[in-house]
Amino acid sequence: MELPQEISKRELALLRSLSTRGGRRHTGFCRCEGVRAVGELLTRAPGAVRFVAGTRRGFDALDFVPEKARSISEERLAELSGTVSCQGIVAVAETPADAEGEVEGPFILALDQLNDPGNFGTIARTFRAVGGRELWYTKGSVDPWGDKAVRSGLGAQFSLRLRRFDDLARLAEQAAASGFGKVFITDPHGGESCFTLPGLFDRSVIVIGGEANGVTGHPRNSVSVTIPMPGNYESLNAAQAATVLLFEHVRRTTTT
Repeated sequence: MELPQEISKRELALLRSLSTRGGRRHTGFCRCEGVRAVGELLTRAPGAVRFVAGTRRGFDALDFVPEKARSISEERLAELSGTVSCQGIVAVAETPADAEGEVEGPFILALDQLNDPGNFGTIARTFRAVGGRELWYTKGSVDPWGDKAVRSGLGAQFSLRLRRFDDLARLAEQAAASGFGKVFITDPHGGESCFTLPGLFDRSVIVIGGEANGVTGHPRNSVSVTIPMPGNYESLNAAQAATVLLFEHVRRTTTT
């Protein structure tokens, strides 16, 4: 496989700057690293890709040399990589602006001050897998375009409509104004069962709170919903809980 042209100094500087949230905000770009993540990005949102930097090993694993490809040495990419075991390939992509206009889909998934990038990315990936569209989050949550969040989500963020709000109250107000007035707050300690609660996914907002402290408040008329745990354990990981809830939506829509 013939390698593409070598990465330029300007492209190297851009790639390096994207390791920080400030750098991503300033440039409007993010990094997507790893063979599977880059492959998904090239399939789902090829127009967003600025360039793909890879080693011979990385392009061999990807099994093709994409457009806008750049060659980079193993040593240089290892210096810039956000992973312990670099897979030899990274894409630089334009970060989409927050979604605007009409809300799409039967329900909104909201993440309230979720600050683990692995959980954020995994939830985005699961939400995309069940056909979700609107992923909203509050200030205090992790940057959805950080290296680990994008890698964990395999770039699913590029296929979703993300919207950021200052707090949960404002998020709920905007949802209600768009016709999504029912708010369900996930609570590991009590509430209605997610397996029997009527209307859970009917033009509603389902809120998953941060890993340490849960949701930051209960909007007016919100309802607590829980995942029954016969083992009487404290709680599930946020991404695990999201997976259970989201596939309950799949169960309801495929068995009725």
